[in-house]
Amino acid sequence: MNVYERQVRVEAPLSEVWKFHATGDGLVALTPDWMNIRIEAERGPDGEPNPEELTAGSVVESSIKPFGVPPRQRWVSNIVAREEGEDEAMFRDVMEEGPFPHWEHTHTFRALSDRETLVHDHVEFELPGGPLGQALGPFGCLGMEPMFRYRHQQTKELLEG
Repeated sequence: MNVYERQVRVEAPLSEVWKFHATGDGLVALTPDWMNIRIEAERGPDGEPNPEELTAGSVVESSIKPFGVPPRQRWVSNIVAREEGEDEAMFRDVMEEGPFPHWEHTHTFRALSDRETLVHDHVEFELPGGPLGQALGPFGCLGMEPMFRYRHQQTKELLEG
């Protein structure tokens, strides 16, 4: 299994950073334009469409078309865990359908002070392509770096302003 990690300090309270990341709108705001993301549907754990918050059991159906190259790729994520404490919070999503044989993304948020939060992304993934994808797996992190750099820059820009 390949692992990619990245973190950023955000000058905003944990509660604001956590709330921002708890919706499909947050996902769209943090995805670079070149990914051409489109949220097709969101469902809460009880099947309710468009929940206010994505809690454990929620499903997000989206599609992407990187760099505008067809066809559009379906990406279905299930929020499998979500925990919130006084100084720390986390949620984990697992790709149920999409371009990777395995994708598990753990988002961790830790209050460093009343006004500063550490955002940490931990992704466990496998590249497509069977044995060739496994061999190239360590290089997959190079492709993820621009995406997560953008996500973290946007998080800072949108929440520190």
